[in-house]
Amino acid sequence: MFENLSEKLERSFKILKGQGHITEINVAETIKDIRKALIDADVSYKVAKTFCDQVKEKAMGQNVLTSISPGQLMVKIVHDELADLMGGEKADINLKPSPVIILMAGLQGSGKTTFAAKLANFLKTKRSRQPLLVAGDVYRPAAIDQLKVLGSQIGVEVYTEEGNQNPVKIATNSISFAKDRGFNAIIIDTAGRLAIDAQMMDEIERIKKAVNPHEILFVVDSMTGQDAVNTAKAFNDLLDFDGVILTKLDGDTRGGAALTIKSVVNKPIKFVGIGEKMDAIDVFYPDRMANRILGMGDIVSLVEKAQEQFDEEEAKKLQKKIAKDQFNFNDFLKQIKQIKKMGNIKDLMGMIPGMGKMMKDLDIDNDSFKHIEAIIYSMTEEERENPHLINGSRRRRIAGGSGTEIQEVNRLIKQFDETRKMMKMITTSGAKTNFRQMQQMKSRTGIR
Repeated sequence: MFENLSEKLERSFKILKGQGHITEINVAETIKDIRKALIDADVSYKVAKTFCDQVKEKAMGQNVLTSISPGQLMVKIVHDELADLMGGEKADINLKPSPVIILMAGLQGSGKTTFAAKLANFLKTKRSRQPLLVAGDVYRPAAIDQLKVLGSQIGVEVYTEEGNQNPVKIATNSISFAKDRGFNAIIIDTAGRLAIDAQMMDEIERIKKAVNPHEILFVVDSMTGQDAVNTAKAFNDLLDFDGVILTKLDGDTRGGAALTIKSVVNKPIKFVGIGEKMDAIDVFYPDRMANRILGMGDIVSLVEKAQEQFDEEEAKKLQKKIAKDQFNFNDFLKQIKQIKKMGNIKDLMGMIPGMGKMMKDLDIDNDSFKHIEAIIYSMTEEERENPHLINGSRRRRIAGGSGTEIQEVNRLIKQFDETRKMMKMITTSGAKTNFRQMQQMKSRTGIR
């Protein structure tokens, strides 16, 4: 995401980094370049100018000219200003009332229905809520069926009223239904509408007055850039919504909507959609997004995603197997599955500082593991448990069974052997280090 903006900002900072002597002219050139990069990213001229004026003021006030590392200091100033532009702090969704009523609003085609299901899945799996999805879009063909399918995928009930074409009534009736059956989060999906459609805008205003939601979320396609911001303003004037959802952020190479929307409507971005799957939803952290835009990665988010898939008991068992040199292809397969659960591989790699630029031209996705999985699944259970059994004839059979070349099988087995040796070495050295630390602690404290 934001590839174009990231590249242009990096070029802007090179004006300072490549200069032996820093002057006000160098700094002015950098800021001019930054403003152009923002405008190219579909940020409005007014917002880009205000942003750059603030950067310039802070740059001059923090002695960039006399700094030992003016380029680094300028990156720090731009980072902080980008984070502020996008909201500064993360904004939590309001879940205190029970049941909490969440009203979804947005344009046609913004991904609102899909995101309603993603949000339900998020509340169920991450916030221990029992959500109810309400099918309030009575106009779009198959909208109700779509929500039913998504609800069944995530194990969340969907409230529908067949034959009722009154979205206001459906919304109010769903609240009584939810209270009677113990649901503590109600997510009301509504029809996509255009800001110029007075009748539809009047309808969503009536839904708001009827259900008095605790949280109104405006869903917008981030790839529509400045148009998305203008639409958000029109909706906010009518609904006074509580937060913004940016969908399809993984496909947005510019970043105009993410950078502009907070300053225009003064409402925080609360969530972002980053893929098709039901778990492809992230809480929006402005400072982490600023890191990624500037090519600094996002290690915190990467660690959090890893922890979500981390099973402490399984990890202990795996550590013992590695120490005993018993790590096998079944264990390897489990690790691949855990990595895939964390999200899109290219997106994950982009969270590692410096990797985003390296991965830019590589076509990497979760399908990259398919041929590895095919090879492992073509092994017998005995071969997976005991990799040393795999000789030449077995390798030819595995290659034939997996539809790959024997060279690929050889390469995987070689990589597996090298990985196993490295893991054992790390585990053993880690254990020795821990033992030495324990011994030092004992000697210092007098424990025997």
